[in-house]
Amino acid sequence: MSAERMNSMQRTLAALSHREGDRVPLFLLTTLHGARELGMSIEDYFSRAEHVVEGQLRLLHKYGSDCLYPFYYAALETEAWGGSTIFLPDGPPLCGAPVIRRPEDIDKLQAPDIASAPGLQRALATLRALAAEVAGTVPLIGVAISPFSLPVMQMGFGAYLDLMMTQPERFECLMRVNEEFTVAWANAQLAAGATAICYFDPVSSSTNITRAQYLATGQQVARRTLARIQGPTATHLASGRCATILDDIAQTGTAAIGVSALEDLGALKAQAAGRVALLGNLNGIEMRRWTPRRTEYEVKKAIAGAARGGGFILADNHGEIPWQVPDWVLIGIREAVELWGRYPLDWVERWRAEPPLEPG
Repeated sequence: MSAERMNSMQRTLAALSHREGDRVPLFLLTTLHGARELGMSIEDYFSRAEHVVEGQLRLLHKYGSDCLYPFYYAALETEAWGGSTIFLPDGPPLCGAPVIRRPEDIDKLQAPDIASAPGLQRALATLRALAAEVAGTVPLIGVAISPFSLPVMQMGFGAYLDLMMTQPERFECLMRVNEEFTVAWANAQLAAGATAICYFDPVSSSTNITRAQYLATGQQVARRTLARIQGPTATHLASGRCATILDDIAQTGTAAIGVSALEDLGALKAQAAGRVALLGNLNGIEMRRWTPRRTEYEVKKAIAGAARGGGFILADNHGEIPWQVPDWVLIGIREAVELWGRYPLDWVERWRAEPPLEPG
């Protein structure tokens, strides 16, 4: 017998507690799709909190996701530091020119005031409105870029890596200032009604730096920062690999890790061993070309790999589903979860014993 029908919050809390609920939770992390739903340009859509509130509520009803994800765009944070945003017609907005043009600029850098940043205030208004709408029945996910990954947007990847390797004192100065901002921004979102904070930290991924570098830098920053965030967090590496540092990430106090489509989900689940939940790992880029058969196959494969015993939330592997992914694929994912994600997942043993051929 499957568990009694749960709402999205109950289902998610069961998974994060490493228990089997009624079915596998599904987080469809759609941001730009709200603009299309309202018939607006992406720039117009993100210009008003009311637009994002309406877009997220429509997407929740349309796709049947188990969360609301009112993330605007990453450059919203650098806008607070005096940066600019470049809007595209069919993709996530990009950061404009770096706000840190020379390493010496770090010496006088101060964290911006959350209350004085119009973009951040729009995002907080969105959270407050959505929290009132769902009244605790649906997880509401806030987002904060980690202090360790934020400099990629503040000064550019190359300049940041050079700073990290050659100017350790300035690097530490930048981390301290960024930590103040990230903590204040995350806690403001929690106060506005966010259930949890997605701590985006792609630079920490072993795709970008070695484990030794992570232990000396990104992990230390995460330990300090997450300890001061006044609510649960999930660490997301935005498609980056995590297997070599999964144990180290678990030690930071995060509740879940967003994992890559480039790694074996079953192996990651065994490695997590009830210490940290997994979020992933459907390939959002490939999702643009999925057929109905492929959609169902990928959902079943992910569930078979990691859903037994709880501790797993099905989602894309990057933390943002591309604009080009069609509605019917997202609806197909939800339908496959409804069909194959009901606990106790009795079909999984047959799948593992005789895995079907991968659709072409």
